[in-house]
Amino acid sequence: MVEIQPKRPRDAQATRQALLDAAAALFAERGFERATVRDIAARAGVNQALLFRYFGSKKALFGEVLERNGREQLKATAPESLLEAALRGMLLADDGRLGDRSLEAFLRSTGGSDEVAATGRLLGDEYARVLAGLSDREDSDLRADLVLSWLLGIGLMRVVVGKEPLASADPDEICELVLGAARTLLEGLAAPVPPPAP
Repeated sequence: MVEIQPKRPRDAQATRQALLDAAAALFAERGFERATVRDIAARAGVNQALLFRYFGSKKALFGEVLERNGREQLKATAPESLLEAALRGMLLADDGRLGDRSLEAFLRSTGGSDEVAATGRLLGDEYARVLAGLSDREDSDLRADLVLSWLLGIGLMRVVVGKEPLASADPDEICELVLGAARTLLEGLAAPVPPPAP
């Protein structure tokens, strides 16, 4: 059942943001194909016609959801901390804490449409380019793709498949193990940031 938000006063920017937030949540929960325009609009507390007015199509909205979070992370994160930020964002969102659910949305939506795949490829290329810069080796592009593939595989097995013990493993433990191993491929990765004290 979709949670319907109360109608809000007219504010184009707030409406657009509400649609992006609602879409991000529903795409992560259901994937692209099963998240309906009607449900996205209902969760945002707006008429579905506004979704088409601001984004043109559900595919365009999906692309913007992925790009918004992914590009924000690319801009705001130092290259040596990017893998940890992406991994933690995915793990914390899966744990019910504040995190980035765009990777989960992408994973639940792969295999759907060519446009969804193209958006994922473009964003993946940007992440891979940044990660490749963390290695001085000739095969740095391959190393970056391997690490990125591992990240996607972790997301698929933990978030979509629910494979134990990965599905219930502590995010800090996962980060420590993954980042330690990933540093053998990308020498420039930062050491994991210790979790804040409770």
